[in-house]
Amino acid sequence: MRGLSRTSLAEVEERFNAVAGSADLGTLSDELFAVADLLDREHGLRRAMSDPARPGEQKARILRALLDGKVSQAALATAEAAVSVRWSRAGDLADVLERLGVVAAAAEAESQSRLDDVEDELFRFGRIVAANPELRRALADDSAPADGKRELLRTLLDGKVAPTSLRLVTQLVVHRRGRSLETGLEEYGQLVAQQRQRLVAVVRSAVELTEGQKQRLAAWLRTSYGRDVHLNVEVDKRVLGGFSVRIGDEIIDTTIVGRIEEVRRRLAG
Repeated sequence: MRGLSRTSLAEVEERFNAVAGSADLGTLSDELFAVADLLDREHGLRRAMSDPARPGEQKARILRALLDGKVSQAALATAEAAVSVRWSRAGDLADVLERLGVVAAAAEAESQSRLDDVEDELFRFGRIVAANPELRRALADDSAPADGKRELLRTLLDGKVAPTSLRLVTQLVVHRRGRSLETGLEEYGQLVAQQRQRLVAVVRSAVELTEGQKQRLAAWLRTSYGRDVHLNVEVDKRVLGGFSVRIGDEIIDTTIVGRIEEVRRRLAG
């Protein structure tokens, strides 16, 4: 997700963590998304709430007057914390509320023992969208009614994925906020993975890996990185032998194609 001031983010996360424990996490997620969407729509309100010259306490009072009784106390406390700190850009305010909306949804999935399902489903849906240009156009069409997109997603996913997955995909499709669907799904997936402080590895292989191979690869990566690693495995027939693993910006490439490219780079150098 977009770069945010770590100090300001930590302050808001501290308040969020304090109120989320006793909150209905699904409701909290929906409400934080709704406040982020409100700030995106209402430019004047966003400028006023992110104005560094205006005291944080004053901004919090204005926001409370606007939202009190319309959202839960947990969502209101989180939003007040967000407007009370300084951000480097006006859009950061909506960004942090969206981020915490994803975190709340992930926490709900974890409480239902469905966090692994959500990670896998976000990844698989991204691959489905990438492989289906007609579906991608329908979901990315900014002129299409939001209700139509919601109904399309319900038809495609309701009852087939975890409720949290449907919530997150719907939020992203209806409110892309200048991102491609693929980028947004990857950002959401990373936040979901962070719920258990795990890394996400995208594995490309010419054939489907067996469960034993996945377990051995995950164990090796866990030893290498000192943290649990969630594997998103993508079968790609273009891979010639071996496999590649991408964790963030780092790529571990054991494919024949990767070795050929390495030889070419060495020869060119």
